[in-house]
Amino acid sequence: MGIVITATGVSHDSDTASSIEHAGRAVRAILADAAVAPESIGVLINTGVYRDSNTVEPAIGALIQKAAGIGLEYDEHDPRSFSFDLMNGACGVLNAVQVASALLATGSTGRVLVVAGDTHPSMSGADAPADFPYATAGAALLLEHTDAADGFGPLHVELADGPSAVEGFVDTATMGATGRSAMTVRRSDDFETRVLDVAVSAANAALDAADCDPATTVLISSRPTPGFRAALSGKVGVRALDDAGTAAHVTGDTHTAALVLAYHHAVGAGRLDGVEHVLFVAAGAGPSAAATVYRVPAGRAGR
Repeated sequence: MGIVITATGVSHDSDTASSIEHAGRAVRAILADAAVAPESIGVLINTGVYRDSNTVEPAIGALIQKAAGIGLEYDEHDPRSFSFDLMNGACGVLNAVQVASALLATGSTGRVLVVAGDTHPSMSGADAPADFPYATAGAALLLEHTDAADGFGPLHVELADGPSAVEGFVDTATMGATGRSAMTVRRSDDFETRVLDVAVSAANAALDAADCDPATTVLISSRPTPGFRAALSGKVGVRALDDAGTAAHVTGDTHTAALVLAYHHAVGAGRLDGVEHVLFVAAGAGPSAAATVYRVPAGRAGR
């Protein structure tokens, strides 16, 4: 038995810079393309970190659930939908898959949506400060249980010792009246090296546990720096898939949405044809990394 990707959705048009709207659009695309009724979604997990106007409460997951039109009826016998935030930087989506796997395996719900996406809190899109490293986009995964031996394998995580390699925070000493639209991100000088090291460790652990053939396996990873994905691919010996298909205006690190964006566009372009396993690797912050091997269901990569 396993947990499989039934469908994916993404949103990165430039007409909005709201992470909530992008995530809501990604979910609505899934519901339409997969012909899934909103009331059949039992749980929605939001993993986005950088939010519209630095919103703290309510949970962004609840706002995305509303934007997607899920669970908005409250009659006595209507199905119930539950949403919450699970934030762990770039690793959040894989952490959410792990939580979703537990929910689905126990029959707590039949379908779980994992959503991701970030934006500059000013929601200024292309006009966001040039030193803000994260792109504006949204993405979503629809997960379901299967009795076949397909889907996600165990999650392997690595956390390096020492100070954090990257920090994102609102600088209370300088923000003045701009706290709702300001964000400071600091990366250490050795950020790329340290993040790559933990990513390699997590990826190798996942590959060793899965015992998969590199010839029929591809790498989909986060991209905290432009050269990260190629460097990781070279060190673990698995061919990497790029972000081809993502709009040209989406520049920088797509952060929490990176894995889903790359997977969605790869499926749409047929780049998973003949692929038996996908090595998913996310890395950032801590520096920390998470990795898992996904066994692609025959003829059903999910779209």
